Amino acid sequence: MLPTRHRMTKSSEFRQTVKRGVRTTHADLVIHLRRGCPDSACEQVEGPKVGLIVGKSVGGAVVRHRVSRRLRHAAAELLPKLEPVDRMVIRALPSSSTALSASLRQQLRDGIDRSARRQEPAAERQR
Repeated sequence: MLPTRHRMTKSSEFRQTVKRGVRTTHADLVIHLRRGCPDSACEQVEGPKVGLIVGKSVGGAVVRHRVSRRLRHAAAELLPKLEPVDRMVIRALPSSSTALSASLRQQLRDGIDRSARRQEPAAERQR
């Protein structure tokens, strides 16, 4: 499971990550990843934080909670790939309710890799 200290809880963190992070879209997920932190927040770094957005379009309460559990578990496995100052928001699309956990995990892994590559400086990307 995703430890509490790695869960995004403040709406301001969600807003900043969605607004300023790099978005990658997949079949069942939309991932917003923000590398680094604003200067004022760098002192209180507790490790990477992950937030979930699972709307009613995904399904009823039982389905939404099942999707949330799957995504939290997949995100917990991928925490070592993130830097301590990273912030990630995962938005579940309606098709995520029928997706396999392995598929969600792979989409999440691909999204992190693609977002990280897009945020690298151009000189480092060409190496």
